[in-house]
Amino acid sequence: MSKSRAYAAWVVLCLVWGTTYLAIRVAIESIPPLLMAGVRWVVAGSLLIAFFRIRGDPFPERRQWVSLVVRGALLIGLGNGAVVWAEQTVPSGLTAVLVAAVPFWMVGIDALAGDGKAPNVRQIVGLFVGFSGVVLLVSPNARMVAGSGFWSGFIATQLACAAWSLGSTYARRAEQHTLPDVAFEMLFGGILLLVAAAMLGEKVGGVITSRSAGALVYLIVFGSLIAFSCYRYALQHLPVAILSLYVYANTVIAVLLGTLLVGEPFNFWMGTGAAVVLVAIGMVKKQDG
Repeated sequence: MSKSRAYAAWVVLCLVWGTTYLAIRVAIESIPPLLMAGVRWVVAGSLLIAFFRIRGDPFPERRQWVSLVVRGALLIGLGNGAVVWAEQTVPSGLTAVLVAAVPFWMVGIDALAGDGKAPNVRQIVGLFVGFSGVVLLVSPNARMVAGSGFWSGFIATQLACAAWSLGSTYARRAEQHTLPDVAFEMLFGGILLLVAAAMLGEKVGGVITSRSAGALVYLIVFGSLIAFSCYRYALQHLPVAILSLYVYANTVIAVLLGTLLVGEPFNFWMGTGAAVVLVAIGMVKKQDG
């Protein structure tokens, strides 16, 4: 039953987090990036904490707070915050390619940790096939002028990949895995983002548009409350090689949304890339039974 629920949670990740690239882009149109991300996670975490308090769920003990702060800093403060920062200067399609390195980071770090399930040859080949599909999928929309903006965005995305992977490996080995724990991860990660925003002098310079406000609400409800909770559940019940494939599926969803909602082109090579990604997911999942 837990495996079935984990796959259901994984499907939610594929569908919802594939939409957040566009939502982040819209949200930071009139809200500074780290400030937006901080508000997103603090509000989401606070709502969950209030819900669990009303329901009477036990909260993590104070001795666990250091672990929760570390997880929040890695998964949300750096893992999400750096992606949001990168989207200021890197097109969303190219950002998707750069973030698609997450499966390699996750599998590598999990293997170095020593007590995770090592991927087999088929899964490793599948990861490379999937990454190739992602490149094919987004390459028509990934053209940009090389410059300092690209390189700072590139560094930010790889920092995000490394932090997200470290945080995921650390979270898998934590003592407890309750939803109140996840709520505090959101809260602490969001607070760190707000501190970073204050240190950088971020503030709203004008009127927040309805588009940005709507995108922020969407990120809070669907991207954080629902999808992040699903990620933390799936993280405990699925092999890392399989779980990490959500990144590839996210890219397919993101490109399809761009085509349907923004009128971005969808050509033969993009269709081929989408098909390759689906084949790769099948390759990696086959050995899991």
